[in-house]
This record gives sequence, C-alpha cells and structure tokens, in this order.
Amino acid sequence: MTGSGLTAQAERGMSAPPEVVFNTAIDPNRVDAWLPERLRDGSRRPEWDAKLTARWSVDGWSARLWVRPETPGGALVCLELVADGSDEARLTDLAETTLANLAREVADNLNAG
Repeated sequence: MTGSGLTAQAERGMSAPPEVVFNTAIDPNRVDAWLPERLRDGSRRPEWDAKLTARWSVDGWSARLWVRPETPGGALVCLELVADGSDEARLTDLAETTLANLAREVADNLNAG
C-alpha cells in the first residue's frame, strides 16, 4: 500500500475459517465495532477482492486487511495501517488493538451462528 503517512503492520491468528473472518471484517453491520474510527465512513464500502483482501481509505488514513488460511482450519489475518499525523508507536498499538477487536467480532459471529 502506498501512502504519505506512517505505516504500521500487525498480524494475528484466528480460530475461524478465512472466509468467516473476511466476511465478518467487511460486514457493514460489524465494521464500526472493529475498524478504527478515523476509517469509518458509512457512505464508503471497502474495496475487496476474491483473494480475501480489503482496503479502506478516508482522509489521509488507509487500511489494508488480508486473510490467509492457516492450519488447522484457522486464519492468519494481517493488517496494514497508513496514517497522516500519527506517531509510529501509537499507530502500531492501534493496528494491534484493531485486530483484537476484529477477533472479538469474529468470535461473536461464530457464537451467534
């Protein structure tokens, strides 16, 4: 991902199939619970593709999320945040917190279904 701001990356394993993780991440009813506030814009849907990659971009901030299979039956989730006007440590903490929030949403999604 290109951008003029700072970049931070985080990754996390999740105990759910990659498709469940990805569909939870792009679900417009769940995005406010995990995506950083600066990237939430109800009028914009993420760009996403069949390779389980999604992108959000709003006012100098962007995020790229990709989900890959991990054995047995889980997923490896990677997040890259790019932000103008942020410091590296704060952005790294935000990336890790964001993935923890997504993991909670995935668990809630699995328990609800």
